[in-house]
Parts: sequence; C-alpha cells; structure tokens
Amino acid sequence: MTQSVLSAVPVSGRGPFVTIDGWALKSNWRHLANLAPGARTGAAVKADGYGLGAALVAKALFAAGCREFFVAWASEGVEVRQALANTNCRIFVLQGLDAEAAELCRAHRLIPVLSTLDDVRLFAEAASGALPAPAALQFETGMNRLGLDEADARKALGLARQGGFDVTLVMSHLACADDPDSPENDRQRQSFERLAALFPHVARSLANSGGVFLGAPFHFDLTRPGIALYGGETGLDPLGAIRPVVTLHARILQVHTAPRGEAAGYGASARLERATRIATVGIGYADGYPRAASGVTPLRASEPAPEMAIGGHRAPVLGRISMDMTLLDVTDLPEDAVRPGEVAEVFGPTVPLDEVARRCGTISYELLTSLGPRVQRFAV
Repeated sequence: MTQSVLSAVPVSGRGPFVTIDGWALKSNWRHLANLAPGARTGAAVKADGYGLGAALVAKALFAAGCREFFVAWASEGVEVRQALANTNCRIFVLQGLDAEAAELCRAHRLIPVLSTLDDVRLFAEAASGALPAPAALQFETGMNRLGLDEADARKALGLARQGGFDVTLVMSHLACADDPDSPENDRQRQSFERLAALFPHVARSLANSGGVFLGAPFHFDLTRPGIALYGGETGLDPLGAIRPVVTLHARILQVHTAPRGEAAGYGASARLERATRIATVGIGYADGYPRAASGVTPLRASEPAPEMAIGGHRAPVLGRISMDMTLLDVTDLPEDAVRPGEVAEVFGPTVPLDEVARRCGTISYELLTSLGPRVQRFAV
C-alpha cells in the first residue's frame, strides 16, 4: 500500500486499521470466474464478509458481476439483502434453519440450504398455503459435517414433489480441496454426482475456492469461492493471479534500543543477544493478531517468527504478543524508516497473508475473521 493511498485514509487515533482493495477483490472474482467458464461463479460472504464487512464486499462483488451469495446464518443474509436491495441476486443460507430463520428467509427472499430431514420438513410445513419457495439441498458426501444421506435425500425429493418447496440447487462441500492430490476429492465428487442424479434438472454446486482450482470436473453449474476472493490460498492458483485484497496496518508507538543481555516482552521470553533496536507496534491479540505469532512459542514448530514490514523492509516479531502491542526487532532496518507514528504492514502485499497464517500455525481464514471490532476498516 503506497504512502499516497495511506494518506487518503481518514484514520483516527493510533490504533490498527485495515485497507480493503475493492479493485483487487473484483479482479479475483473475475479471475475465478474465468477459471470456470462453464459455470456461474458465486461468492461466500459469510462471517461478515470474512471479517471485512459483508455489505462492503457484497456491493463490490455485485459490481463485478456476482449474482449468487452464500452466508452462514439468516441474519447475515438479511444484511446482504439490505446492501443489495432491489437487485436480482440470490442469497443462500448455508446452516439450515429454525422457525425464525424460515420466516426471515421468506420475508427477505433468502434461500435456505436444507441439510437435515428436520430442515426439509420445517421448510415444507412453513410453506403450507403459500406458493412454493426455493430451497437448496446439501448432501453428505464424506465430510460428515452437514448434509442429507441418500435415504434422506430421497425423502426430501418426495416432500418437494408434494409442492412444499422448489429445489433450486443441490450442493455438497469438499473437505480436502486445498490438497489437490488428495483422493478424497474424487471420492466426494463421485458421491455427489450419484446423489445429484436424484434431481436431474436441478443446478449443482460443489466447488469452494480450492475446488475451482481442481478443474472442470468439480465446477458443475455454480462455484462458490470464498478465501481466494480475499487474497488467500494463493499457492493453489496455477496462474498466480490472485491479488492481495486486505492490508492490515499498525502504527509504531515507540522506538528504543535495549542493551545486549536484557529481555523483552512478557515472561522475559526474548533474550537479546545483541544491542537491539525495538519498535513497539500498536496491535495485539485483542485486535486479532494471534498470540501464536509470538517470536518465541512452542506452538510453531520449524517456522520462523512472523514479520511485519516498515517502509518496505521486513522485521521479525520479538518476544510474546500482548493484548494491545507487539514488539519488532528493527535493528537491521534503516533508522530513518522506523519512527513513532510510521505504519507497519502486518500482512498485505509485502508480507503475504498466507505466509503470516502459516507462521502462526493457522490459516488465512482465521486471521481475517478474527480481526477485532476496534480495527478500523477502509475501502480504497
């Protein structure tokens, strides 16, 4: 993120903030759509748009051409519907429903994804005396998380034929799409094809972000990428065209030099082997920068400590992450690049999101969705 862009961001205070590159988000969606030309391309915007703001990302993706969105809960769907009022988009609610969710689906034109026979019956009964409403069915194909088995799928078909609802989509979810060599991918695809054959004229969806990169046999009629839209899982893209969307920034609060032999951070976990220039940065685990990013931790086996970038130069985390602050070893950085008030890139174009996640022993999904409420968010 260039200094000119940063200077245009109206950040108040000295706390951390995120900049969201709307152009890169749209570019990623178009790239994923181009990889699956025989299918429509939707978007997962659950968990408040992967922590970035569901309304913001839904509007940007709609402008790029997306017309089908996936959320976890009906309340999330209501927010996306309000953001995209008076549009022809379809919003799918992934995690089933109760009576309240069924009412929200009908009131706000949301499409529930029915994963149990109880879901199916509830939605069919709620339609009594009304025109059949659209619903999707999710099949269990090997993940053992949510979904109808074959026996329940046949019962759901019978209830749909009685006019309780219209099946507008059948779907399942890949457990190992981030591992292209896993035999589970083909096993699940074959299981999905067998169950989908019960609904021969209904659109099919299987591919998440990783599934898009697995190729045409996994694309079916509709893909529903998530993390790749937001700049994660770049290593799966054979063309290397996924762009960073999110840059997390934190400001330097203090810079000072500590002598050799002293300690830094909680637990005196970092022992200084040389005179060390330390930058204290205003971000911590309360903001979603995990304690597992600490410079000394048994949670991270062979990976080096995460780094941040200041003025294009990378500096490692020093000692333990605290609630509101992180220490960096900036001894090897130019002195004029490291001053109080300067901005450090926690992850972004210089320090990739996937790299930070790996060094923290987690995944990019968790880093994004863990961003705290006091992290200001700006579209650029």
